[in-house]
This record gives sequence, C-alpha cells and structure tokens, in this order.
Amino acid sequence: MAEDELRDIIQRCQILEEEDFKGEDFNLFQVAGQKCFEEGYVTDVLEVVQNEKNKVIVKSMGWNLVGPLIRCLLKYKQDEVEREHCLKILDKLMELCSPKELVLGFLEQIEQASGEHRSRTILLLLKPLQEVLLKLQNKKAYSVGLSLSTILNQISLLPVPYTKQQLQEDKHGLCQCCNALTHFVNPFVEEVVKHMETSSGGDYKELKEELLRYCLKSLKYPLLMAELDQLSEDTPQYSLRQFAADILGILLDIRELLPKVFSWHRCKYECWDEDILEMDKEQSAESLACLSYMVFVQDCFGIDCLPVVFNPSYILQCNMVHVGVLLKRTEESILSKGLALLENCLLRLEDNSLLLEYLEFKGFITTPQDLVKVMTLCPFEHLRKKSLKILQLYIEKFEEEGKFTLFRCLLKTSNHSGVEGFIIQNIKNQIDLSLQSPTGSKFFTGLQLASLLDIILSLPEGAETDLLQNSDRIMASLNLLRYLVIKDNENDNQTCVWTELCKIERNFLKPLHTGLNMSRAHYEAEIKNKKENKRESHVSKKICSLTVAGEKMPHMTTEMELQVLHSALYTFDLIESVLARVEELIETKTNAAAEETTRIK
Repeated sequence: MAEDELRDIIQRCQILEEEDFKGEDFNLFQVAGQKCFEEGYVTDVLEVVQNEKNKVIVKSMGWNLVGPLIRCLLKYKQDEVEREHCLKILDKLMELCSPKELVLGFLEQIEQASGEHRSRTILLLLKPLQEVLLKLQNKKAYSVGLSLSTILNQISLLPVPYTKQQLQEDKHGLCQCCNALTHFVNPFVEEVVKHMETSSGGDYKELKEELLRYCLKSLKYPLLMAELDQLSEDTPQYSLRQFAADILGILLDIRELLPKVFSWHRCKYECWDEDILEMDKEQSAESLACLSYMVFVQDCFGIDCLPVVFNPSYILQCNMVHVGVLLKRTEESILSKGLALLENCLLRLEDNSLLLEYLEFKGFITTPQDLVKVMTLCPFEHLRKKSLKILQLYIEKFEEEGKFTLFRCLLKTSNHSGVEGFIIQNIKNQIDLSLQSPTGSKFFTGLQLASLLDIILSLPEGAETDLLQNSDRIMASLNLLRYLVIKDNENDNQTCVWTELCKIERNFLKPLHTGLNMSRAHYEAEIKNKKENKRESHVSKKICSLTVAGEKMPHMTTEMELQVLHSALYTFDLIESVLARVEELIETKTNAAAEETTRIK
C-alpha cells in the first residue's frame, strides 16, 4: 500500500543524519508520496509533514512532493476536505523547504501545465511563489525574472478575450491571471521604489530591469491584442483595461514611463536603452507602440503625467515610428490601435501647420502609404473607412508645399485607381483654394502645377490602358480638367492648362478616345458571343468560371456575366459623356478667345 511505503521510507530516514541521505532515499520518498496523492491518502502525507520528528526529512526532501501535490490540488474542488489538507501540506513545505528549490518546483509545474490547467495552475501558485521569492531577501532578481518570464510564456498561450461577453466569461482565465499577476509583482515594485533613492546598483537595479522587461512583455501580449476601450460601465472586474493601467502604474513607479514613451524621439534604434537592445527589437517595437497608444489615446491611464510643454508636432514625430509598427500588422485590434494613435496625434495639430521638412523624418512618407494599404487591402470595412478619413486628416495638416510633395508621392506609389481618384480630388480642392486666394499659390498654380498635371492628365499605358480598372482615376482626371477649363480663362492661364493643352490632348484625350473605342468594341463582341452561345446551348443558367489576378472567382451564370459586361459598357458611356463635355468646353473657350483676339485686332 502507498501509505505503508511512505512510512517505511520515513522510518528508514529518521535514524539517519541529513548528510547521510542518498539519492535512492529521495527517489523512494518522491514515489511513495506521489502514490499517496494519487490513491487518495492525503491525510497520511499531512501527518508525515506535520510530525516534528520528520522536520529534517521534509526540509531536505519535501520539495520533491511539489509536482504530485499540485496535481492533486487541481483534482479536488474548492470545498473538498482533501483540498484543504493539500493546502496545509503546501504551507508546511513552504515553511521548511529551501526557497530556491521551491521556486524551481513551482515554475516547473507552471511550465508543464497545459489546456484548462494552464490558468488554474498559475492562479494556484502565484501566491505561494511570491512568498518563497520574498524569502530570498537580497538575491531575488534572477529568480523573479525567471518566474515572470515563465508565467508570461504560459499566459501568451491563452486566447485574449475581445468582446464584452468574452471578457465577462473569461473562459480561459486570462483576465484573472493578469489581475493576480499585478498582486504578485506589487511587493517587488515596492522594494525597487524603496531603494531607488538609496541604492545605485546591486540587486535592486537588476530587479528594476526584470520588472521593466515584464512590463514590456505584457505590453506585447496580451495588451497589444486586447480591446482597451471602456466597453461599458459594467465592465468585468478583471478587465484587461485595468491590467493596462496597472502596467502603466509600475512604469511610473520605477520611473520608466517617460523614458520609454519617448525612447524613439530621434526615430532611430540607436537611441534605445541597453536593456531594450538586449531584447528582440521587433518585440520591443510592438511593446513601445502599445505603450504610446495607452498613454496618448487611452489618456485616462497616464497622459496627465506627461509634460505639457511637448509640441503637438513633436508628439506626432515621436509616434510615427509606433504608428508604422502597428499599421504593418493585420489583426483588427492592432490596426485599430495604430489608426487611433495617428488620429489622436493629428487632432492635436492645426491645419497647414506641418512644413515640408517633416516628410524627411522617419515614417512621414511611409505612414500614408501604410494607410493606403489599409484602405485597399484590410478586410474590415470600418477600418478601411477610418483609414480614408485619417489620410484626409493627415493631408490637411501639411502646408501647401508638403501637400504638393505628398500628392506626387501617393500618385506614384498607390497603384490603386480609387486612391488616385481621391488624391486628384484633393488636388482639385487645393487648386480651387489657390484660385480664390488673392495671393495665389506657388505650387497649385503656374509651372509647379503643370508638372503635377503631367502625371494626372495621362493614361498609364496609353490607349491600351485598362479603362475599367482605372475608371476612378480617369473620371477624377476628367472632372479636374473640366474644372480647370471652366475656372481658368485662356488669357489668365493661371493653371497653365491652356499652354499645356496640346500635350493634354496628345497624352490623355486622344488615347482616351482610342481606348474607349477599343474597349467598347471588345465588350460588345463579348456580349454578342455570350448571347450566341446561350442560344446554341439552350441553357439560360449555364455556370461559368472567371479567373482574376490568378485567383478563381465564384461561379457565375451566363446572365450574371452579361450583367457585368453591360455594367462595363455603362462605365464607358459615363466616361465618354464627361470627355465629350470637356472637349466641348475646350472648343467653346478656344473659339471665344480666338474671336476676342480677332475683335481686338
């Protein structure tokens, strides 16, 4: 029987001195203890560890019971008497055994936990682990760091609850673990704060570094993935929003909040502290980006501790790297943080306040390109719409030279007809403002504008351009040209549209006529073929397949394909009607100018 085996090994060891214990004795004690736990003889184990005669044995060998004991604890329910006995055994082991050995034993159990036992094991052992770590006195930094790293590695395997319902259920125990973790680290934070003024090095400096590393890892996961907005007044007690506030509180206490928020103030890796350089740069980048989001967007966490002397443009500059890090991810929660952080920084600025020089700083050119990617590739509609809104806000913050440069860049790099149409509409708005201004504009009138019109009023591939794919850009270009012809008289020629007219006709209007004729002929032939095939087969709903950009699209009936083809013809009609109106306006104005010249002569 298991209890008899345990008594036998205890009786054998009672007559020995501690230094005479052999490896075999340790193994027999562990095996016998494990069998007792497995077979339900918890009371017998409790009697052994509470017996004063066995104090030396338990002190030397007791830590070997940690594994079987924890597995036994997880097996029993909260109100079962066996669980109460197991907890008394744990208390006795913590009283007698070596703290270092217990730390390793507890961490081994946390590391080995899996499935539903992962969070339960963490919640069970955090308090005992904290107590034995505190017994290590002045040499605890390494053990605290190892403990936090092991716990966070296990927490990183727990899914992050996102919705209000998921937070309330906390099915996998992540929120409870984070809440318990805050209580776990508090004594160590207090130690660091207590000794920061009196001690310049030693274990407290190392402990501070471990706490900093813990905060950065927590920012990476789970906080980067978490929903940190206040969902409602009845947000669950163990919310990740509270955990985020706790992490900021630790950084404030150890005086690392401001250094980390502005650690990229020159937008280069070289300005990182050594402790961050030791960490993986990508992980650190995401941690610091999450930290900036929490401080600037969720301002109830920590914005009141930031110096108010910081210029809004400086705050934007500091955060552009963080925004870029967040916008390069694809997860909804992370993308939304990047957009919110950028929007928050932009709203601090007045319109037309950013000079051209800012586009030379890291992130100021790549960020609008990242916004374009979100606008065109993100699967979440609300984020696509928000990205478009923020891009417009971003454009408005630059003075006219910055806008001019930004427009040129986006026209060359966006490779998306809808985005190009959006940029061209912005250019039209800037020209309109310039024409209404008494002082005019250096960049949206005259020769500078002419260089921009060369890009806008042209077809990428001449007459062979795919007019359907580029229809948004073409319509925006035609509307801009129509506006210029109406607003700018040939005698004034403020926009240089009249001196550039021959080039515009050669590079844009004539190729567009040719392209429309070719495209219309092609699609009309396709419609004719579809109708003939339909009559021949006598199948009105024949299933057809369509491949676009190498990817097979959902099956379409012949009727559906005909609708698509007719829709293309309608688009060509629309383009052609605007083109005809533009040419009519050009002819009218040209004739009027010629008549005026003749009359004057």
